[in-house]
Amino acid sequence: MDNTLEPWEIPGAQPLIEVRGVTKRFDDVPAVDDVSLDIYPGEFFALLGPSGCGKTTLMRMLAGFEQPSVGHIFIDGQDMASVPPNQRAVNMMFQSYALFPHLSVWDNIAFGLKRERMPKDRIAARVEEMLKLTRLEKFARRKPHQISGGQRQRVALARALAKAPKLLLLDEPLGALDKKLRQDTQFELVDIQESTGTTFVIVTHDQEEAMTVATRVAVMDEGKLMQVDTPAQIYEQPNSVYVADFIGDVNLIEGRVSAVSPVTELSWGEGRAPVAGQAGGVLSLGASATFAIRPEKIAISRHAPDTRNRVQGTVLDIGYLGNLSTYHVEVGKGCVITCEVGNRSRLNRRDFTWEDKVWLSWSDDAGLVLPS
Repeated sequence: MDNTLEPWEIPGAQPLIEVRGVTKRFDDVPAVDDVSLDIYPGEFFALLGPSGCGKTTLMRMLAGFEQPSVGHIFIDGQDMASVPPNQRAVNMMFQSYALFPHLSVWDNIAFGLKRERMPKDRIAARVEEMLKLTRLEKFARRKPHQISGGQRQRVALARALAKAPKLLLLDEPLGALDKKLRQDTQFELVDIQESTGTTFVIVTHDQEEAMTVATRVAVMDEGKLMQVDTPAQIYEQPNSVYVADFIGDVNLIEGRVSAVSPVTELSWGEGRAPVAGQAGGVLSLGASATFAIRPEKIAISRHAPDTRNRVQGTVLDIGYLGNLSTYHVEVGKGCVITCEVGNRSRLNRRDFTWEDKVWLSWSDDAGLVLPS
Protein backbone atom coordinates (compact mmCIF):
# COMPACT_ATOMS: atom_id res chain seq x y z
CA MET A 1 0.00 0.00 0.00
CA ASP A 2 1.16 3.53 -0.76
CA ASN A 3 2.45 5.07 2.46
CA THR A 4 1.07 8.46 1.42
CA LEU A 5 -2.25 7.01 2.53
CA GLU A 6 -0.80 6.14 5.95
CA PRO A 7 0.90 9.28 7.30
CA TRP A 8 1.13 7.80 10.81
CA GLU A 9 3.76 5.41 9.43
CA ILE A 10 5.87 8.11 7.78
CA PRO A 11 8.81 9.21 9.98
CA GLY A 12 8.64 12.93 10.70
CA ALA A 13 5.06 13.39 9.44
CA GLN A 14 3.42 16.31 11.24
CA PRO A 15 0.06 15.53 12.88
CA LEU A 16 -2.81 18.00 12.66
CA ILE A 17 -3.98 17.12 16.17
CA GLU A 18 -1.63 16.34 19.07
CA VAL A 19 -3.16 15.23 22.36
CA ARG A 20 -0.49 15.15 25.04
CA GLY A 21 -1.12 13.52 28.43
CA VAL A 22 -4.70 14.81 28.61
CA THR A 23 -6.87 14.03 31.63
CA LYS A 24 -10.33 15.47 32.22
CA ARG A 25 -11.95 15.09 35.64
CA PHE A 26 -15.50 15.76 36.73
CA ASP A 27 -15.82 15.86 40.54
CA ASP A 28 -12.41 14.16 40.81
CA VAL A 29 -13.59 11.28 38.57
CA PRO A 30 -11.53 10.99 35.36
CA ALA A 31 -13.70 10.92 32.22
CA VAL A 32 -10.54 10.98 30.07
CA ASP A 33 -7.46 9.46 31.70
CA ASP A 34 -3.92 10.35 30.53
CA VAL A 35 -4.61 10.17 26.78
CA SER A 36 -1.89 10.88 24.21
CA LEU A 37 -2.83 10.70 20.55
CA ASP A 38 -1.80 11.98 17.10
CA ILE A 39 -4.30 12.49 14.25
CA TYR A 40 -2.93 13.39 10.82
CA PRO A 41 -4.23 15.73 8.08
CA GLY A 42 -6.78 14.07 5.82
CA GLU A 43 -7.56 11.22 8.21
CA PHE A 44 -11.04 9.91 8.91
CA PHE A 45 -10.43 9.03 12.55
CA ALA A 46 -12.92 7.21 14.80
CA LEU A 47 -13.24 7.36 18.58
CA LEU A 48 -15.03 4.12 19.42
CA GLY A 49 -16.27 2.75 22.70
CA PRO A 50 -19.29 2.10 24.93
CA SER A 51 -21.31 4.83 26.62
CA GLY A 52 -19.32 6.59 29.31
CA CYS A 53 -15.90 5.60 27.96
CA GLY A 54 -14.77 9.24 27.49
CA LYS A 55 -14.96 9.55 23.70
CA THR A 56 -17.46 12.44 23.67
CA THR A 57 -15.55 14.28 26.40
CA LEU A 58 -12.37 13.99 24.32
CA MET A 59 -14.22 15.35 21.28
CA ARG A 60 -15.62 18.26 23.30
CA MET A 61 -12.08 19.15 24.39
CA LEU A 62 -11.00 19.18 20.74
CA ALA A 63 -13.90 21.55 20.01
CA GLY A 64 -13.07 23.78 23.00
CA PHE A 65 -16.32 23.15 24.89
CA GLU A 66 -14.31 21.55 27.71
CA GLN A 67 -10.78 22.25 28.94
CA PRO A 68 -8.32 19.52 30.02
CA SER A 69 -7.70 19.19 33.76
CA VAL A 70 -4.16 18.08 32.87
CA GLY A 71 -2.24 18.04 29.60
CA HIS A 72 -2.36 19.92 26.31
CA ILE A 73 -4.10 19.76 22.95
CA PHE A 74 -2.39 21.19 19.86
CA ILE A 75 -4.17 21.77 16.55
CA ASP A 76 -1.95 22.58 13.58
CA GLY A 77 0.91 23.21 16.00
CA GLN A 78 -0.97 25.72 18.17
CA ASP A 79 -1.72 25.07 21.85
CA MET A 80 -5.50 25.29 22.24
CA ALA A 81 -5.43 26.11 25.97
CA SER A 82 -6.44 29.75 25.50
CA VAL A 83 -8.26 29.50 22.15
CA PRO A 84 -12.09 29.69 22.45
CA PRO A 85 -14.30 27.41 20.32
CA ASN A 86 -15.29 30.11 17.82
CA GLN A 87 -11.65 30.90 17.04
CA ARG A 88 -10.57 27.32 16.29
CA ALA A 89 -10.34 25.99 12.72
CA VAL A 90 -12.79 23.35 13.85
CA ASN A 91 -16.46 22.73 13.17
CA MET A 92 -18.79 20.25 14.80
CA MET A 93 -21.75 18.30 13.48
CA PHE A 94 -24.13 17.28 16.24
CA GLN A 95 -26.19 14.10 16.47
CA SER A 96 -29.43 16.14 16.42
CA TYR A 97 -28.17 18.03 13.30
CA ALA A 98 -29.42 21.29 14.94
CA LEU A 99 -30.88 22.65 11.70
CA PHE A 100 -32.94 25.84 11.77
CA PRO A 101 -36.52 24.71 10.99
CA HIS A 102 -37.61 28.10 9.63
CA LEU A 103 -34.71 28.34 7.16
CA SER A 104 -34.42 26.61 3.79
CA VAL A 105 -31.69 24.09 3.06
CA TRP A 106 -29.82 26.83 1.17
CA ASP A 107 -30.04 29.27 4.08
CA ASN A 108 -29.07 26.64 6.64
CA ILE A 109 -25.85 25.98 4.71
CA ALA A 110 -25.22 29.71 4.28
CA PHE A 111 -25.84 30.59 7.93
CA GLY A 112 -22.26 30.44 9.20
CA LEU A 113 -20.90 32.21 6.12
CA LYS A 114 -23.36 35.10 6.60
CA ARG A 115 -22.31 35.47 10.22
CA GLU A 116 -18.73 35.87 9.05
CA ARG A 117 -19.94 38.63 6.67
CA MET A 118 -18.58 36.89 3.61
CA PRO A 119 -19.49 38.72 0.36
CA LYS A 120 -22.81 37.58 -1.10
CA ASP A 121 -21.34 36.27 -4.35
CA ARG A 122 -18.82 34.13 -2.46
CA ILE A 123 -21.55 32.83 -0.15
CA ALA A 124 -23.67 31.83 -3.15
CA ALA A 125 -20.75 30.10 -4.83
CA ARG A 126 -19.78 28.22 -1.65
CA VAL A 127 -23.35 27.10 -0.92
CA GLU A 128 -23.79 25.84 -4.49
CA GLU A 129 -20.51 23.94 -4.12
CA MET A 130 -21.73 22.32 -0.91
CA LEU A 131 -25.13 21.48 -2.43
CA LYS A 132 -23.40 19.74 -5.32
CA LEU A 133 -20.99 17.91 -3.02
CA THR A 134 -23.84 16.52 -0.91
CA ARG A 135 -26.23 16.01 -3.87
CA LEU A 136 -28.85 18.37 -2.49
CA GLU A 137 -29.25 20.77 -5.44
CA LYS A 138 -32.91 19.79 -5.97
CA PHE A 139 -33.78 20.43 -2.33
CA ALA A 140 -32.16 23.85 -1.86
CA ARG A 141 -35.46 25.71 -1.28
CA ARG A 142 -37.11 23.15 0.94
CA LYS A 143 -37.33 23.41 4.73
CA PRO A 144 -35.82 20.68 6.94
CA HIS A 145 -39.23 19.12 7.67
CA GLN A 146 -39.80 18.67 3.92
CA ILE A 147 -36.82 16.35 3.38
CA SER A 148 -35.83 12.90 4.66
CA GLY A 149 -33.64 12.08 7.63
CA GLY A 150 -30.73 11.16 5.39
CA GLN A 151 -31.07 14.43 3.48
CA ARG A 152 -31.17 16.42 6.75
CA GLN A 153 -27.97 14.65 7.75
CA ARG A 154 -26.33 15.81 4.51
CA VAL A 155 -27.57 19.39 5.08
CA ALA A 156 -25.91 19.41 8.50
CA LEU A 157 -22.73 18.05 6.92
CA ALA A 158 -22.79 20.66 4.15
CA ARG A 159 -23.29 23.46 6.69
CA ALA A 160 -20.38 22.16 8.79
CA LEU A 161 -18.09 21.96 5.76
CA ALA A 162 -19.11 25.30 4.24
CA LYS A 163 -16.60 27.24 6.37
CA ALA A 164 -13.79 24.93 5.18
CA PRO A 165 -12.60 23.87 8.65
CA LYS A 166 -9.30 22.06 9.02
CA LEU A 167 -11.05 19.65 11.36
CA LEU A 168 -14.64 18.42 11.38
CA LEU A 169 -15.95 16.68 14.49
CA LEU A 170 -18.94 14.36 14.06
CA ASP A 171 -20.84 13.32 17.19
CA GLU A 172 -22.79 10.08 16.46
CA PRO A 173 -23.85 11.62 13.12
CA LEU A 174 -25.77 8.59 11.84
CA GLY A 175 -27.47 7.56 15.07
CA ALA A 176 -30.90 8.87 14.03
CA LEU A 177 -30.98 6.95 10.74
CA ASP A 178 -32.41 3.48 10.16
CA LYS A 179 -29.99 0.60 9.54
CA LYS A 180 -30.17 0.50 5.72
CA LEU A 181 -29.89 4.28 5.35
CA ARG A 182 -27.08 4.36 7.91
CA GLN A 183 -25.10 1.83 5.87
CA ASP A 184 -25.59 3.81 2.65
CA THR A 185 -24.69 7.09 4.35
CA GLN A 186 -21.45 5.67 5.76
CA PHE A 187 -20.06 5.35 2.24
CA GLU A 188 -21.36 8.82 1.32
CA LEU A 189 -19.46 10.25 4.29
CA VAL A 190 -16.25 8.56 3.15
CA ASP A 191 -16.69 9.90 -0.39
CA ILE A 192 -17.30 13.44 0.87
CA GLN A 193 -14.34 13.30 3.24
CA GLU A 194 -12.05 12.10 0.45
CA SER A 195 -13.39 14.80 -1.91
CA THR A 196 -12.74 17.64 0.52
CA GLY A 197 -9.56 16.32 2.17
CA THR A 198 -10.87 17.65 5.49
CA THR A 199 -9.77 15.78 8.60
CA PHE A 200 -12.81 14.06 10.13
CA VAL A 201 -13.01 12.78 13.71
CA ILE A 202 -16.14 10.75 14.40
CA VAL A 203 -17.45 9.63 17.79
CA THR A 204 -19.47 6.42 17.68
CA HIS A 205 -20.39 3.35 19.70
CA ASP A 206 -21.22 1.47 16.48
CA GLN A 207 -18.35 -0.89 15.62
CA GLU A 208 -19.53 -1.44 12.03
CA GLU A 209 -19.71 2.31 11.45
CA ALA A 210 -16.19 2.90 12.77
CA MET A 211 -14.75 -0.01 10.81
CA THR A 212 -16.44 1.14 7.58
CA VAL A 213 -15.52 4.82 7.54
CA ALA A 214 -12.27 5.19 9.47
CA THR A 215 -8.64 5.16 8.36
CA ARG A 216 -7.79 4.47 12.00
CA VAL A 217 -9.82 3.63 15.10
CA ALA A 218 -9.14 4.46 18.74
CA VAL A 219 -10.90 1.98 21.03
CA MET A 220 -11.61 3.53 24.43
CA ASP A 221 -12.68 2.16 27.79
CA GLU A 222 -13.08 3.98 31.10
CA GLY A 223 -11.31 7.06 29.77
CA LYS A 224 -8.25 5.23 28.46
CA LEU A 225 -7.06 4.37 24.95
CA MET A 226 -7.03 0.60 24.65
CA GLN A 227 -5.73 0.38 21.06
CA VAL A 228 -5.21 2.79 18.16
CA ASP A 229 -4.80 1.17 14.76
CA THR A 230 -6.33 0.58 11.34
CA PRO A 231 -9.68 -1.25 11.24
CA ALA A 232 -8.00 -4.35 9.79
CA GLN A 233 -5.39 -4.46 12.56
CA ILE A 234 -7.97 -3.80 15.28
CA TYR A 235 -10.02 -6.74 14.00
CA GLU A 236 -7.25 -9.18 13.10
CA GLN A 237 -4.63 -8.23 15.74
CA PRO A 238 -6.43 -6.95 18.86
CA ASN A 239 -3.94 -6.22 21.62
CA SER A 240 -6.17 -7.33 24.50
CA VAL A 241 -9.15 -9.49 25.37
CA TYR A 242 -11.20 -6.30 25.80
CA VAL A 243 -10.59 -5.13 22.22
CA ALA A 244 -11.08 -8.62 20.77
CA ASP A 245 -14.40 -8.93 22.58
CA PHE A 246 -15.60 -5.40 21.78
CA ILE A 247 -14.92 -5.52 18.03
CA GLY A 248 -17.08 -8.00 16.12
CA ASP A 249 -17.95 -11.54 17.17
CA VAL A 250 -15.29 -13.68 18.81
CA ASN A 251 -14.89 -16.96 20.68
CA LEU A 252 -12.89 -16.65 23.89
CA ILE A 253 -11.38 -19.69 25.62
CA GLU A 254 -9.56 -19.23 28.93
CA GLY A 255 -6.65 -21.40 29.97
CA ARG A 256 -2.91 -21.46 30.64
CA VAL A 257 0.05 -21.19 28.31
CA SER A 258 1.54 -24.66 27.77
CA ALA A 259 3.99 -23.84 24.95
CA VAL A 260 5.43 -20.66 23.44
CA SER A 261 7.46 -22.01 20.50
CA PRO A 262 7.18 -22.58 17.57
CA VAL A 263 3.54 -21.64 18.13
CA THR A 264 1.78 -20.62 21.32
CA GLU A 265 -0.38 -23.32 22.87
CA LEU A 266 -3.11 -22.96 25.48
CA SER A 267 -4.25 -25.78 27.76
CA TRP A 268 -7.93 -25.25 28.40
CA GLY A 269 -9.54 -28.30 29.94
CA GLU A 270 -8.80 -31.69 31.39
CA GLY A 271 -8.59 -34.34 28.70
CA ARG A 272 -8.66 -31.79 25.87
CA ALA A 273 -5.85 -31.20 23.44
CA PRO A 274 -4.29 -27.72 23.68
CA VAL A 275 -5.33 -25.10 21.13
CA ALA A 276 -2.61 -23.31 19.17
CA GLY A 277 -2.46 -19.77 17.85
CA GLN A 278 -0.30 -16.70 17.39
CA ALA A 279 0.96 -14.86 20.45
CA GLY A 280 -0.97 -11.63 20.91
CA GLY A 281 1.34 -10.24 23.57
CA VAL A 282 4.13 -11.17 25.97
CA LEU A 283 3.35 -14.64 27.33
CA SER A 284 5.20 -17.02 29.62
CA LEU A 285 4.75 -20.72 30.36
CA GLY A 286 2.00 -21.35 32.89
CA ALA A 287 0.56 -17.84 32.64
CA SER A 288 -3.19 -17.28 32.42
CA ALA A 289 -4.23 -16.40 28.88
CA THR A 290 -7.22 -16.33 26.56
CA PHE A 291 -7.49 -17.85 23.10
CA ALA A 292 -9.50 -15.60 20.74
CA ILE A 293 -10.78 -16.72 17.35
CA ARG A 294 -13.35 -15.19 15.00
CA PRO A 295 -16.32 -17.43 14.03
CA GLU A 296 -15.64 -17.12 10.28
CA LYS A 297 -12.15 -18.60 10.73
CA ILE A 298 -13.53 -21.90 12.04
CA ALA A 299 -14.44 -24.77 9.71
CA ILE A 300 -17.23 -27.22 10.53
CA SER A 301 -17.26 -30.80 9.25
CA ARG A 302 -18.89 -34.15 9.92
CA HIS A 303 -15.63 -36.10 9.97
CA ALA A 304 -12.46 -35.50 11.95
CA PRO A 305 -10.11 -33.22 9.97
CA ASP A 306 -6.38 -33.87 9.73
CA THR A 307 -5.25 -30.80 11.67
CA ARG A 308 -3.81 -29.95 15.09
CA ASN A 309 -6.62 -27.60 16.11
CA ARG A 310 -9.78 -29.65 16.18
CA VAL A 311 -12.52 -30.27 18.70
CA GLN A 312 -15.69 -32.33 18.58
CA GLY A 313 -19.06 -31.12 19.76
CA THR A 314 -22.82 -31.10 19.33
CA VAL A 315 -24.82 -28.53 17.35
CA LEU A 316 -26.79 -26.59 19.94
CA ASP A 317 -28.30 -23.72 17.92
CA ILE A 318 -28.44 -22.60 14.29
CA GLY A 319 -29.00 -19.10 13.01
CA TYR A 320 -29.79 -18.37 9.36
CA LEU A 321 -28.79 -14.81 8.45
CA GLY A 322 -29.21 -14.99 4.67
CA ASN A 323 -25.63 -14.52 3.58
CA LEU A 324 -24.33 -16.89 6.25
CA SER A 325 -25.38 -19.53 8.75
CA THR A 326 -24.20 -19.46 12.35
CA TYR A 327 -23.68 -22.65 14.31
CA HIS A 328 -23.36 -22.76 18.09
CA VAL A 329 -21.53 -25.95 18.97
CA GLU A 330 -21.24 -27.25 22.53
CA VAL A 331 -17.77 -28.75 22.90
CA GLY A 332 -17.90 -29.43 26.62
CA LYS A 333 -19.95 -28.61 29.66
CA GLY A 334 -20.58 -24.88 29.58
CA CYS A 335 -18.30 -24.28 26.58
CA VAL A 336 -19.95 -23.22 23.33
CA ILE A 337 -18.02 -22.23 20.21
CA THR A 338 -19.62 -20.25 17.39
CA CYS A 339 -18.68 -20.73 13.75
CA GLU A 340 -20.00 -19.06 10.60
CA VAL A 341 -20.42 -20.60 7.18
CA GLY A 342 -21.09 -18.54 4.05
CA ASN A 343 -24.23 -19.49 2.11
CA ARG A 344 -22.75 -19.48 -1.37
CA SER A 345 -25.62 -21.25 -3.13
CA ARG A 346 -29.35 -21.73 -2.71
CA LEU A 347 -29.97 -24.98 -0.82
CA ASN A 348 -33.16 -26.59 0.38
CA ARG A 349 -31.46 -28.17 3.35
CA ARG A 350 -28.58 -27.46 5.71
CA ASP A 351 -25.47 -29.60 5.86
CA PHE A 352 -25.89 -29.86 9.64
CA THR A 353 -28.86 -29.71 11.95
CA TRP A 354 -29.61 -29.62 15.65
CA GLU A 355 -28.01 -32.35 17.80
CA ASP A 356 -25.59 -33.39 15.03
CA LYS A 357 -22.11 -34.45 16.11
CA VAL A 358 -19.60 -32.24 14.28
CA TRP A 359 -15.92 -31.29 14.26
CA LEU A 360 -14.65 -27.72 14.45
CA SER A 361 -11.15 -26.93 13.17
CA TRP A 362 -8.88 -24.02 12.34
CA SER A 363 -5.31 -23.26 11.29
CA ASP A 364 -2.49 -22.35 13.66
CA ASP A 365 -2.55 -18.70 12.55
CA ALA A 366 -6.33 -18.26 12.72
CA GLY A 367 -6.50 -17.32 16.41
CA LEU A 368 -4.59 -15.27 18.97
CA VAL A 369 -3.43 -16.16 22.46
CA LEU A 370 -3.84 -12.98 24.51
CA PRO A 371 -2.66 -12.20 28.05
CA SER A 372 -5.59 -12.38 30.50
